[in-house]
Amino acid sequence: MTDIDVYARRRASLLAQMQCGIAIVPTAPERVRNRDSEYLYRFDSYFYYLCGFREAEAVLVLVAGAEPQSILFCREKNPERETWDGFRYGPEAAREAFGVDAAHPIGQLDEKLPTLLANQPALYYAPGTDPDWDARVMRWLNQVRAQSRTGISAPHSIYDVRAALDEMRLIKDEHELALMRRAAAISAKAHERAMRATRPGRMEYEIEAELLYEFRRHGAQFPAYWPIVAGGANACVLHYSDNNARLEDGALLLIDAGCELDGYASDITRTYPINGKFGGAQKDVYELVLAAQAAAIGATRPGANWDAPHEAAVRVLAQGMIDFGLCQGSLDRVLEAGDYKRFYMHRTGHWLGLDVHDAGEYKQDGKWRPLLAGMTLTVEPGCYIRPADDVPKAYWNIGVRIEDDVLVTKDGCEVITVETPKSIAAIEALVGNG
Repeated sequence: MTDIDVYARRRASLLAQMQCGIAIVPTAPERVRNRDSEYLYRFDSYFYYLCGFREAEAVLVLVAGAEPQSILFCREKNPERETWDGFRYGPEAAREAFGVDAAHPIGQLDEKLPTLLANQPALYYAPGTDPDWDARVMRWLNQVRAQSRTGISAPHSIYDVRAALDEMRLIKDEHELALMRRAAAISAKAHERAMRATRPGRMEYEIEAELLYEFRRHGAQFPAYWPIVAGGANACVLHYSDNNARLEDGALLLIDAGCELDGYASDITRTYPINGKFGGAQKDVYELVLAAQAAAIGATRPGANWDAPHEAAVRVLAQGMIDFGLCQGSLDRVLEAGDYKRFYMHRTGHWLGLDVHDAGEYKQDGKWRPLLAGMTLTVEPGCYIRPADDVPKAYWNIGVRIEDDVLVTKDGCEVITVETPKSIAAIEALVGNG
């Protein structure tokens, strides 16, 4: 099956769910970074999911009904701008390359949309995403309403198109899984490279550079998010991003980093000793988090609810915190009181796909949704111990997180980032040996 077929099948699925009406799905706008310099462009995930088109200034319109139609609006060919900014498909070539039924210049959008909206019973788009788009859509609707005396009607119902697309995106097809496995393999190589490059005295940003080099060297277009490279106490800051401290002998290094390949994210965290050898308390906490992750992965299977991996991880972590003297009382008491949250304050995972925190609801009708084959998620327990009078000093400033990307299968689950070293023996053999 070609890429064109993959996107056509997704559009057909959405059109079938709509039954009638019109959907408007714009891509992301270009954003100014400073003065006349723009951020490196990245398309909107919903738009890309439906057509695979990567250029800015584009809108996909889907018309459902007896004769369904997909229409792409995009930039025209412009040799002068292409000299400055690079290749553009233009409408004619885009129609053929991406398998849509029709394509028009983006400059004709305001002219054609009122006509396309006329006499449609329903409108599907993403209200509230962008106030400029909300205003633009309302202008089109008001233009149609102004023709009511001629017998033309505007859509009487407006639906959030993301509701249907989120459910579609939750189950990954083979095209998506192939990309996610490639992204996972690239990110695994990057983490291994970072381990080999780590030694006392180096700077966090030097290790960050190793990660970014390996991502790009293997064809990934972006980091899926900016890497967290957190040595020592910085590992206890969940979203640390400065990456500018010196790596100290005897401390741990936590790296949370993954690449984005053709739109699809990988998300891996590893924690290891900067000098290549786990200390006693470090080893205890690392083994606890590793056991918690194993329990969570074991609970990741079809039919289990979304919260089952988290519950499994929390039970292991809470018992370990009691054993270390970080929490007091019985396991049931610590769980009920939530005392463990002082040292483990986040969830054990999130959906993963076109977005690193991917689309999809976690509950249905107020209950955790069941896991299904084809869903992809992270499993990432952690333990973060800041200095305090009631915390044994041996554990101060130890922050550990271990994260892998997991695919739910019909029989259980597959860890697609399994190539990333995480056993104590494998890590100690690699760190500093680059």
